[in-house]
Amino acid sequence: MAMSIPLSQITLPGHRAPGAGFEAPFEMLDACHERVHRMLALLGKLQQHTQAHGWSEQVAQAAVDVMRYFDLAAPRHHEDEERHVFPPLLAGPDPALRALVLRLRQDHRDMEAAWAQAREVLVFASQPPPANWADFTPAQTALLHHFSSLYQRHIADEDSTVYPAAQAQMGAEAMQAMSADMMRRRGLELR
Repeated sequence: MAMSIPLSQITLPGHRAPGAGFEAPFEMLDACHERVHRMLALLGKLQQHTQAHGWSEQVAQAAVDVMRYFDLAAPRHHEDEERHVFPPLLAGPDPALRALVLRLRQDHRDMEAAWAQAREVLVFASQPPPANWADFTPAQTALLHHFSSLYQRHIADEDSTVYPAAQAQMGAEAMQAMSADMMRRRGLELR
């Protein structure tokens, strides 16, 4: 029997701003990871809801919320990492860390490709489906699961290994430059 999820638990009340500011760039990156986890959880709830209850306006709104995040914020977050977090580690002396960073860079490409496929499923879910539609197909479910799995592993490696190592190597000047660049690319004024 499918688990029933109250509709109030599938939607998010807008996009809450992270608690960290750009003056603390690694805290901001961590806040982005928290948002990714929230969006992946919403994606899972969306799938559970459709399995139990079929399509609804709440499913459509949840699909739009997930698309908005992964269309806009996630690419900027990846660029932050590619510009500021990965380079000092790739230039460092630790071959295992360099190999991990190279894999994470490839993950960004793989996640981008997986997102294009997952997004198609969410575009479908954001519109009223055909009258005989009951749930995502196994292929659609597999695409959403693959996308989510890529992100889960990627974030775990960044949080446990890469972010601490990069922070340890970056001085105050590099952190300030990272902060300024993150703000500039988002059209925010420097204080």
